[in-house]
Amino acid sequence: MSIVVDSSPEAVPAARRLYTYDELVAEMPETNQPHELWDGELIMAPAPFFDHQKTVLRFYRKLDDWVSARNLGEVIASPIDMVLSAHRAVQPDVAFIAKERLAIIQRAILGPADLVAEVVSLGGRNRDRIEKRDLYEQHGVKEYWIIDPEPETVEVLALVNGRYELVQRSLPGETAASRLLPGFQVSVGYLFRGEGK
Repeated sequence: MSIVVDSSPEAVPAARRLYTYDELVAEMPETNQPHELWDGELIMAPAPFFDHQKTVLRFYRKLDDWVSARNLGEVIASPIDMVLSAHRAVQPDVAFIAKERLAIIQRAILGPADLVAEVVSLGGRNRDRIEKRDLYEQHGVKEYWIIDPEPETVEVLALVNGRYELVQRSLPGETAASRLLPGFQVSVGYLFRGEGK
């Protein structure tokens, strides 16, 4: 993202501002506007579409109800910062932090959540399927759910020896289940269309 200082032919783009997470928090007001920090660069996006948020909240409710009933930890939906390094902070759609790791919850989540779910956004396929997958794998998120509305699929990836393995790819009419949280499962039809519970 370049900022032109002057419209004259001699003008050169200003240097791109790179932040640490602490600088960003100190300089920017609190906001619900989706934003992430990638290698120090502030990435801002428009608010998600209605259907995206409905899917996020359906998954959040199912996971939060299941985790709360068993007192296993905390579940949160975006926007919340998950700070993975001084120059890298993301806002996962849904995150679960196990009870024994609740100390990482401060003003933000300071470190990788145990389980992260992303609902693929229109135009965000590469980001959720490749960039965030690689980022979460690198930082040790134990389970990553990729919820993709276009083909109506749910993929569950588990961290095995530092690498993600596809545990399950669920289609409409099927149920996706967690390896990290044995017994937690959700219907694909419920996530995308609210069918059943």
